Amino acid sequence: MAGLEVIEGNLPGVLSIRPRAFPDVRGFFTETYHADKYREAGIDRAFVQDNFSFSKARVLRGLHYQRKYPQGKLVYVVQGEIFDVAVDIRRGSPTFGQWEGHTLSGENHHQLYVPEGFAHGFVVLSETAAVMYKCTDLYRPDDDCGLLWNDAGLGIDWPVTTPVLSEKDASLPALVDLTEEDLPEFAHA
Repeated sequence: MAGLEVIEGNLPGVLSIRPRAFPDVRGFFTETYHADKYREAGIDRAFVQDNFSFSKARVLRGLHYQRKYPQGKLVYVVQGEIFDVAVDIRRGSPTFGQWEGHTLSGENHHQLYVPEGFAHGFVVLSETAAVMYKCTDLYRPDDDCGLLWNDAGLGIDWPVTTPVLSEKDASLPALVDLTEEDLPEFAHA
């Protein structure tokens, strides 16, 4: 597709998206979202909420998900660099418990689409990072769930060993400690 390169991830539904950037002496221009182009690329979702976070070096946010109202997320970095992670936590999924990670930055303009039913998190690799993400469902505090970032059962190869965590993120459970009711269900195609 002209202006939009889409690469399927190792996990079903996870997409690495590389919009075309147009640099010149003033800076650059890039289209961060175009409904028709993204629908053609396989992301036929309505986004209902946009989120923005600004974080310092080594800040790790995640791994977060919503159980009853799962959110698909289209993540991109405005400034800085992050390592972005998606974990398949859909009970009954053939790739349950598997993860993949991608480096996103304000310079490479790459995006990551994390489908519904996946836990999501990222760690900041630069001095600071400004991160935007579009969500397919609204954030519901009473449905907020998460996994421990360094869950040994997941074996995520984070590029930092001592991240800066919120109190909440530091005390999240491991995947093995969650009940079936704590996890979103895998929807067969």
